[in-house]
Amino acid sequence: MNDTKQIGFVGATGLMGHGLAKNILLHGHPLAYTMRQRAPQGLDELGATRAVDNVALGATSDIVVICVTSAADVEQVVTELLTDPKPGLIIMDASTSEPSTTLRLAELAAEKGARIADIPLTRGPAEAEAGTVNVLVGADDDLYAEIEPIIKCFADNIYRCGGLGAGHIIKLINNTAFQAALTILAEGFAVAVKSGVDPSKLTEVLSGGGFANGGTLRIMEDSLNGKFDTLRFQLDNARKDVRYYTRMAGELAVPAMVGDGIHEALCAASALGFGGEFCASLTKAQAKLNGITIEAGEPGKN
Repeated sequence: MNDTKQIGFVGATGLMGHGLAKNILLHGHPLAYTMRQRAPQGLDELGATRAVDNVALGATSDIVVICVTSAADVEQVVTELLTDPKPGLIIMDASTSEPSTTLRLAELAAEKGARIADIPLTRGPAEAEAGTVNVLVGADDDLYAEIEPIIKCFADNIYRCGGLGAGHIIKLINNTAFQAALTILAEGFAVAVKSGVDPSKLTEVLSGGGFANGGTLRIMEDSLNGKFDTLRFQLDNARKDVRYYTRMAGELAVPAMVGDGIHEALCAASALGFGGEFCASLTKAQAKLNGITIEAGEPGKN
């Protein structure tokens, strides 16, 4: 029995989408794409065909992969795909989108007999072309079993994040954590330069410690498993150090937006009674602030 799926693709001209579409084709899946202004380079030579528009793509595809820029783009594309969808259509959203949009569109899809999974990506265009991106999946077990063969065409690592929307949730937190690190480093560079210090000395020092070798992640991962002493450094001492940093920045007239935010978070944790504990107790503070339990495992199932 031939169970080959007809794949549709929206966003195949994009930096990430092109590699995904190419690798789906290289794994032998028939693929059709839509385009705005230009055809995706090299896909026709691999056997891809062009659909007239997203309405036609939704009507003729078993699975459609979306890789576009914004949640608004996703909403427009999905709405078009669901105009007259092929029975049982599955939509895989590889964009970085908003979970609330995903959940709302899933309801619309269900009314048309279609299903949606969120599969946002990490890593970059080079890995997309090589078929080695990381994929963060939000889907139930049954849907995941159906889409896994397509994801494997372009994935190095597949992370099952949870049900619908969970992939987007983890992706947004991941991106924000990464950008927070970049932002505080840039802020620190400015403080160093205004102090007359070579900013490259900061990266040199950081590269020899836990910041570069995964220690920061290990400290906070351990906190999810009830271990708060991986880094034996008191939170109030950290608060003091960050306060010294923000004062120094202020004396140099460097806006310390990130530093001030970190100091506020440490002050809040201290006020909640965690100042005498180690820094990983920031996790405890967030749990108390939000009235929740924060630990490894799916919430409500531990």
